[in-house]
Amino acid sequence: MNLTANKKILVTANQVWFTEDKLYVLLNDGRELGIPLEWFPKLSSCSEADRQKYRLIGNGIGICWEGIDEDLSVLALL
Repeated sequence: MNLTANKKILVTANQVWFTEDKLYVLLNDGRELGIPLEWFPKLSSCSEADRQKYRLIGNGIGICWEGIDEDLSVLALL
């Protein structure tokens, strides 16, 4: 019996940062995602200051920018 097949690993965000054209998310398993900002119209059109006003929600299963009404699910980013 493969015991590891029954384990569910919850992938969460640990850190978020931006470059001029990408959103980066560091995951709890060590992976680093780099996603084009153009995929997220609200994030690509807001100020850098607004981008920095995020909070991790649900112990890192999501990222929320209340000021621009944007929420992202870590699972959806994968």
